[in-house]
Amino acid sequence: MGGPVLHYSYLTDSARGRLFARLPRRLGPSSSPQALAVGLGATLYTPGIRPDLAETVLKRGRSGCASMVLCLEDAVADADVGLAEDNVVAAVKDLARRDASALEALPLLFIRPRTPEQLLDVGRRLGAAAGLLTGFVLPKFENASGRAERFLDALDLLNREVGACARTPDGAPPARPALLAMPIIEHPVTTHRETRAGALLGVRDLLRARQELILSVRLGTTDMSAAYGLRRTRDLTIYDVAVVAEVIADVVGLLGRADEGWVISGPVWEHYSGTERILRPQLRSTPFDAANSAALRDRLLGANLDGLIREIELDLANGLVGKTVIHPSHVPVVHALHVVGHEEYLDALDIVAAEGGGAVASRSGARMNEAKPHRAWAQRTLARADAFGVARPDVTFADLLEASMK
Repeated sequence: MGGPVLHYSYLTDSARGRLFARLPRRLGPSSSPQALAVGLGATLYTPGIRPDLAETVLKRGRSGCASMVLCLEDAVADADVGLAEDNVVAAVKDLARRDASALEALPLLFIRPRTPEQLLDVGRRLGAAAGLLTGFVLPKFENASGRAERFLDALDLLNREVGACARTPDGAPPARPALLAMPIIEHPVTTHRETRAGALLGVRDLLRARQELILSVRLGTTDMSAAYGLRRTRDLTIYDVAVVAEVIADVVGLLGRADEGWVISGPVWEHYSGTERILRPQLRSTPFDAANSAALRDRLLGANLDGLIREIELDLANGLVGKTVIHPSHVPVVHALHVVGHEEYLDALDIVAAEGGGAVASRSGARMNEAKPHRAWAQRTLARADAFGVARPDVTFADLLEASMK
């Protein structure tokens, strides 16, 4: 698999010491699927047809991208699928031939195939090089037609064929399947209201039965929107598109529960810079003024990133962790908003420590912490702290962005 991954490893030791009260922890072959899922961060999609694919992967890893998807599905024209397959296989084999020092910043690497048959074919063509992958992203995941089960069967078979290629650093076999799955909820049957509940329950039952193969669940809101002929503008978040927001709520309600659920990632932000603004900017100036970063705020607004920032905040508020992105400039924004603030970290520690329950004011006096109802939130917050670190008391989101968007 790719990695080991360490968020903010590209910063100098002094910069990390200035920004973090607790540094991010390294993620690698010995990490649990839960830790890996939380630590994916901004998952950057790249068309499998892209030239110089191996060098692109290494370049993105060195600049802070922790997870990448080489896409053979919607990002590739039908006529180019064969070329894209050859390109992806060649790129992964190229990476597998590099020495260990060249792969120090390799992101967690995934391939998104179109069909179960393509998954198996590409995996077999990779051979030993498949051990460099963390897994596959499974598009249009639904099991009313048996499609989802066929995908997992193909992955299970591939694991049996190439699993011996994957080893932990000490040479021992991994404690989990070598290749993991990230299903995408995006098919019309999981989107349309009249079929959604039954289809999502079918997905939940399948994920429970094949839990050892599942890393996390992703949301394909571009396909969800397409089911209604919709596309949001840069001024709006996906949560402003009511029919899609309903689907997200149902997916979280069935697959993201605190007592039994999977890590669910935030949907893609599909805007670049340069599109026309209609509504007012959504980014307050005060945090940037305090950090002497007014120029950074102007840069974010010019690149259309204020809408992305608002959507990430709503992702986190709705229980989603990480995000699908399509441009490298989105990566540091996602990661900065996933670093745990110092006050919320102290709250989480206090809540977890209060095993007998009760309610007390937070150390800052700003919030009421109730140990029993807030426990699941606290545990999730500490998991995010492991992956992304904890900011120092005086460090803000603007400070983190200023350091990572040089």
